[in-house]
Amino acid sequence: MLDWLKKWYTNKFSDPQVVTLFLLLLIGFMAIYWLSGIMAPVLVAIAFAYLLEWPVLRLGKLGLSRAVSTVLVVAAFIGVATLTLMWLIPIVWYQGRNLLRDLPQMIEQGKAYLLELPASFPGVVSVEQINVLMHSVDERLMRFGTNMLQLSLASIVDLVALLIYLVLVPLMVFFMLKDKAQLTSSFVQLLPTERKLITQVWHEMNAQIMNYIRGKILEILIVGACSYSVFALFGLNYPLLLGVLVGLSVLIPYVGAAVVTLPVALVAFFQWGPTAEFGYLMLAYGIIQALDGNLLVPLLFSEAVDLNPVFIIIAVLFFGGLFGFWGIFFAIPLASLVKATINAWSGRVHPHVSLTEQQ
Repeated sequence: MLDWLKKWYTNKFSDPQVVTLFLLLLIGFMAIYWLSGIMAPVLVAIAFAYLLEWPVLRLGKLGLSRAVSTVLVVAAFIGVATLTLMWLIPIVWYQGRNLLRDLPQMIEQGKAYLLELPASFPGVVSVEQINVLMHSVDERLMRFGTNMLQLSLASIVDLVALLIYLVLVPLMVFFMLKDKAQLTSSFVQLLPTERKLITQVWHEMNAQIMNYIRGKILEILIVGACSYSVFALFGLNYPLLLGVLVGLSVLIPYVGAAVVTLPVALVAFFQWGPTAEFGYLMLAYGIIQALDGNLLVPLLFSEAVDLNPVFIIIAVLFFGGLFGFWGIFFAIPLASLVKATINAWSGRVHPHVSLTEQQ
């Protein structure tokens, strides 16, 4: 057994490039894990820089310099984002306030439905079970209200952090785009000279991350806009608020769609009850989710869909637990990074080949 382990270790880790690759990945993961709070503005800026790299490249092919292209793209992005948020945030805030105002009435209506269950299903559901369930729901709502109050008090500090983000992030995005060549060159100088595997993984992941971020933003916009249009067409209450939630739910593959279905179904049920309108709305909503999972996602993430859904869910749970929101957002690229590393490791040149032949 020990001889087999020794042979396996010698075969897999005798190449110094393999050790370098694994050490670099380990240092990167540890740095993000321990410094994610401090480095959050940098991570946000990197995500936006990847998003805006494509239009900068397109303008560069038209003959504009890198600096001019960056100025135009960043200015246009900030302008569009500002106008969109100025329109979106007040409406979402108003509909969210109305939902909280109507929540007690919806809860009472739900209790009335529950109290009818023992008469409708005698011997299956008892009054005692309904009372225990309602008591548990009341406790959870009280806890939720307390958490929301604490969140509102902490939002004052978050407001200061938001102002810092609004200043620092656009500046970092601008210089990351304008000085990309210099920054990349400075980073490469820190790497060891034997970096064939690192280069192989980097080239594969660089294109994947750029396509992933652009595709994820497009998916959020398309799914959110379609959901809002369907909700507004049916006359569902709080259509923009629910449309935004459905759009943002795509950040969490598979799990997000299942979680956001609950508020959509509850709002529709309390508005119409068990009627045809409720069924038609949920059917339309199911069609949107089916088109997203079976058409839009394969179209936008042609490389990412090679990952089995089980691996994606495990990646969401694992990296989300490690890195929080950014671990969830980049779960698919990180899973792809693991896959690319394993592929590069397995397909590397055998250790007995000389470094001259490897180059």
